[in-house]
Amino acid sequence: MDAIIRFENVHYTYPGDELESLCGIDLEIEKGSFVAVLGHNGSGKSTLAKHMNAILVPDEGRVTVCGIDTAEEERVIDVRRNVGMVFQNPDNQIVANVVEDDVAFAPENLGVAPEEIRRRVDAALGQVGMYELRQHAPHLLSGGQKQRVAIAGVIAMEPEIIVLDEPTAMLDPQGRREVISTVTRLCREKGMTVVLITHHMDECVGADRLIIMSNGSIVSDGTPEKVFADAALMEREGLTVPETTRLLHDLRKAGFELDTEELDVDACADEIAAALKH
Repeated sequence: MDAIIRFENVHYTYPGDELESLCGIDLEIEKGSFVAVLGHNGSGKSTLAKHMNAILVPDEGRVTVCGIDTAEEERVIDVRRNVGMVFQNPDNQIVANVVEDDVAFAPENLGVAPEEIRRRVDAALGQVGMYELRQHAPHLLSGGQKQRVAIAGVIAMEPEIIVLDEPTAMLDPQGRREVISTVTRLCREKGMTVVLITHHMDECVGADRLIIMSNGSIVSDGTPEKVFADAALMEREGLTVPETTRLLHDLRKAGFELDTEELDVDACADEIAAALKH
């Protein structure tokens, strides 16, 4: 498949800093894929995300999105039409007093026709499971519901790509599950390219691909099953593997033959049950 986002030897240092935040990043992200980027604070993952819609541009190297060089100032609006961003705090992205008005805000500013805005708003709220609350006041919603409204606002712009920069950082476990379920469904059912920046291991389980960053570099890149199975890497980076990975490891040490790295809890349980029958 074609790369919809491409980083070529990208270096970036924040003004006033001595250390690089991105150190020669080479990366291609395929259209329609779900990519999770994992790392501790300061690893460079949020800096990477901000290069995807030209909030930042490289000091050296090149980033292209949908074939557009993000450093071309006259094309920045085109980049941002193609890449919707969702940030940590949904309150910072909600601008209206009614849910449906908030979702309509971006398309209105893009000059979309009123009847088309109505269609997009209804469709976007339906996709995130918030249509029934379309006339509610956003400040009365839970954190997870607010973040789903923020995602709907991005969807209504009809971008090719959604980049979520730690969208669950301020949410409780229920809110986190709501948001991750929503973005996974957008990728699987709607074919959107999803890039999820996170420091929660369990949020990466459903991704097609997992990238681990450390000190501005990519230190691992593969399926979540493959990356989490690298015990030495996880220990070196101070990352805790998902519970399913730990359980499989302990069962193998106890003598059970398990030929799986399944991370989904239900699927993992099925694999273990099948192995115990033999």
